[in-house]
Amino acid sequence: MADHRRQWPITDDLATLRENVQRYAEQAGLTGPRLDDLVIAANEAAINVLEHGGGSGMLTISCDGGTLAVDVVDRVGVLRPGAVPSERPSGRGDRGFGLWLMGELCDSVTIDRIPGQSTIRLSMQVDGDADAGGPADGGSAFGRGARSV
Repeated sequence: MADHRRQWPITDDLATLRENVQRYAEQAGLTGPRLDDLVIAANEAAINVLEHGGGSGMLTISCDGGTLAVDVVDRVGVLRPGAVPSERPSGRGDRGFGLWLMGELCDSVTIDRIPGQSTIRLSMQVDGDADAGGPADGGSAFGRGARSV
């Protein structure tokens, strides 16, 4: 797949956004459970934008050197580097798991913030190389995410 970016606005139509992410990631070579993990993580990031990031934002996906990157940008900028918890949140009922889940599903999750804008980057190695944090056999990526800021 040629290195190019695709970009979509984040709206209430999350089904279409998920389909777009899935289609791009499949064309880049991501398959199986790792593909599902990326789509779920991107959906969680988009939900965060809708609920906490001002209600609108932008998702950009690209592939460079075997690494898929999904950048999710909000227009409020409330997320800060280091906000991805390393342990499963407890005592929160059924909410408050999104950032943790993204970190568990992706090879790496980073957050950058400038005034008025936060960007979450979700990264996945396309080849599922175990040295990059993913299982070489293409098994589920769940539980192996790396967090960096």
